[in-house]
Amino acid sequence: MNEALDEGPFYHGTKAELNVGDHLTAGFRSNYRPEIVMNHIYFTALRDGAGLAAELAAGEGAPRVYVVEPTGHFENDPNVTDKKFPGNPTRSYRSREPLRIVGEVTDWTRLTPEALQMWRDRLAAIRLDDRAEIIN
Repeated sequence: MNEALDEGPFYHGTKAELNVGDHLTAGFRSNYRPEIVMNHIYFTALRDGAGLAAELAAGEGAPRVYVVEPTGHFENDPNVTDKKFPGNPTRSYRSREPLRIVGEVTDWTRLTPEALQMWRDRLAAIRLDDRAEIIN
């Protein structure tokens, strides 16, 4: 799957406090495997998907969802597309080029404490599984 399926809008979830015009870049540790420094910056066309990523992001800040604009080429995220799931059901993408912050959304669906704990437990299990691979 080489062609990106969406034209946007796109979202990125994080705990970083950012401003319109700021850029998100690759080169930070993975939220899911912190021993890996990521070669890409990840984003999605699903606002609530970005909300989930924000809730699970490393750090102490409040979870935030930003509207982002890719500044260069992007591709389907192979971590959740054909390599692991058919197509791109999460509408997730990645880029080596920065993402420009163009706004923030606040009306995304927050997880219940129970659902958030379930996701954290799943991530903890992935971190312990040597077979779990992040395609970087």
